Amino acid sequence: MCAEKEFAGKAAIVTGGGAGIGLAIARMLARGGANVAVPDFNGPSSEAAAAELSALGVQALAFQADVADPKRMVEVAEATLAAFGGIHILINNAGITRDNLMLRMEPAQWDAVIRTNLTGTFVATHACLRQMVKQREGSIVSVASVIGLMGNAGQVNYAASKGGVIAFTKSLAREVASRNIRVNAVAPGYIATDMTAKLTDEARQAILKTIPLPRMGTPEDVARAVRFLCSEESSYITGVCLRVDGGLAI
Repeated sequence: MCAEKEFAGKAAIVTGGGAGIGLAIARMLARGGANVAVPDFNGPSSEAAAAELSALGVQALAFQADVADPKRMVEVAEATLAAFGGIHILINNAGITRDNLMLRMEPAQWDAVIRTNLTGTFVATHACLRQMVKQREGSIVSVASVIGLMGNAGQVNYAASKGGVIAFTKSLAREVASRNIRVNAVAPGYIATDMTAKLTDEARQAILKTIPLPRMGTPEDVARAVRFLCSEESSYITGVCLRVDGGLAI
């Protein structure tokens, strides 16, 4: 459970925060008192999320945004700074899948996933980092995946993008630690979201057999891990990738 108002006075940006894991993270930060900006490719989802967060007693901003568009993400960062007076937390959550076996994968499927998942992480971070350096304070948490650690047939593009996010996290953590900016990642396993809802019962049961803790995770499981990595409880932790996978990648 969140410590009461542990993020009071903080400003957060959660990319892809309109639904699923991103929305669960945005709720967790808002319940802790953070003002939250929610850039999402789906504009109506972003607006609905911002309305929900505002009802929790914080300020919230909605943005329709392509996370890999540098100009748009600079606009998001500048608007967040103007409204909230800082950028203290960045959650790189926006991501997509375009699964296919390698021999059948089209270059467009590769490009789309790398662009959103990996380039989008770079673009959003680049847009926010200067302000964090100026503040000499910040926490960046990127949502990777156990697929980036393990690999998975039919997901060479997704695995490459999430493996890249983990490597990005470790390298950036080394660059900015002296500025009191911590950079970490979480690697969810199979989480009950709209993506996994498309699985057949047979496929779901097969997956459960591979997880030592025999259930799918929830978006809230991931959000709690992110909350920890953004909080003072993890003030001496940077450059890590925390698995939230029920033991899948042991």
